[in-house]
Amino acid sequence: MHVDARVLGRRPASRAGARTLIIGAGDAGRTLARDLTSSPSLGLRPIGFLDDDPHWRIRGRLEVLGPLSVLDEVVRDFAVEVVIVAIPSLPPIQLGDLLHKAAASGARVRYLPTFHAAVQRGSRGTDLVGVSPASLLGREEVNVVRPATRATVRGRRVLVTGAGGSIGSELCRQIWSYGPAALYMLDHDESNLHRLQLELNDEALLEAEGLIVADIRDEARIRQLFESLRPEVVYHAAAHKHLPLLELHPCEGVKSNVIGTRNVIDAAVSVGTQRFVMISTDKAADPTSVLGASKRLAEMVVRSRADHGTSIGSVRFGNVLGSRGSFLHVLAHQVAMHAPVTITDPDVNRFFMTVEEAVGLVLEAGAMAEEGETFVLDMGEPVRLVSLVEAYAAQMGITDVQLKFTGLRPGEKLNEELFSAKEAPTLTAHPRISATQGEGLAEEFDALLDSLADAAARNDRHEVVRHLMTLVPEYTPSDPVEATAPTWFDSLYPDDF
Repeated sequence: MHVDARVLGRRPASRAGARTLIIGAGDAGRTLARDLTSSPSLGLRPIGFLDDDPHWRIRGRLEVLGPLSVLDEVVRDFAVEVVIVAIPSLPPIQLGDLLHKAAASGARVRYLPTFHAAVQRGSRGTDLVGVSPASLLGREEVNVVRPATRATVRGRRVLVTGAGGSIGSELCRQIWSYGPAALYMLDHDESNLHRLQLELNDEALLEAEGLIVADIRDEARIRQLFESLRPEVVYHAAAHKHLPLLELHPCEGVKSNVIGTRNVIDAAVSVGTQRFVMISTDKAADPTSVLGASKRLAEMVVRSRADHGTSIGSVRFGNVLGSRGSFLHVLAHQVAMHAPVTITDPDVNRFFMTVEEAVGLVLEAGAMAEEGETFVLDMGEPVRLVSLVEAYAAQMGITDVQLKFTGLRPGEKLNEELFSAKEAPTLTAHPRISATQGEGLAEEFDALLDSLADAAARNDRHEVVRHLMTLVPEYTPSDPVEATAPTWFDSLYPDDF
């Protein structure tokens, strides 16, 4: 079945700036709205206000969409990309709550300076204060996607799994701008799809064929979808990614990250998909966590399908700065609330990229994928989390940040690596991308994978960890007892529950 780009509806005639919600419909907010509307070069397009005054419905040419308490719903329902707090005198606690809600909903946050400064300068758009990712990273972003790379999706049927997540939604945004024949956005969360369609198309009727509610763990459903849609290019971003939760729930990590990946790639290969690219993580290098081991095994699953006629590969990178649930979101909330910023260790460091930069390089790496390679993005030097907090506080003009060190959690590393000790990186045609093939797979790989899937289906957490250690020899659990003896967790959730 051939479906053209109209599966997403009519592309809007103009996208003059990011969809912007203004908090506060008073004088400062209305002045700001007029300034932004008359200055498209600022890149922000006001769509409405939030304000607690029940008497205000229309302010200037914009509608008051509700009180401040409905911020998260409005951000979601109206596909808001930027939230501007235009109440300079807002108490810090309330400001912190708004920052947290906006960030949790996926929007970027800006705010006006102090009330005194706003009066002096007239609350113009140039007063907006935000966080510069490049200055936090200590380097410039790389966001240019080459024309040859864009051609891998232009005019083709493209499917993105995990489309509503931070990486998946940015993949959809960039791919949509390159003119695919069809863009299929698959996610198990319909609310994420609603928001994404509204953002891409200025409509959210939820009637388009390009929106797909499905769970990658449902093998029959995934195979049915692929046989119907026959995507030519697949970007597989769906995954469980929160390390501490997967330490508690290893069976769920395997069901999504390993078996879900097998379901998607087998369906893709069976219908002759031309190109398949999986999103991985730096935690897959010499893993010490279930997250890392499950994603390393997913890379191996991808490589095991390399001789089936589909160009395939995985792309490995570290933390995405500003993604939902990321360190930056937690940091913004804690700083705004004047609470201590929690960090595991004074010396802990991580690799960081912005989501736009990561996805641009994913597209570049995906265009080079052929035989199951794992591509590794150059993320610059790792950043100490303490230094990231200091840089963030400096940009926000905050001088009294307190740090609270909590200690590394099970499965966490002090320092992340991009390659394991046994992997030999090789250069590619792109200066910011390396590749590795890793070691060969055991002859009984698929049989062992079936045993792992059976253990996960029975919710046998200890058997799952033992199978992960067999399939991924470099996996070293932070607690070796986990693989051999029951823990306190079993008293709460026995295997036969």
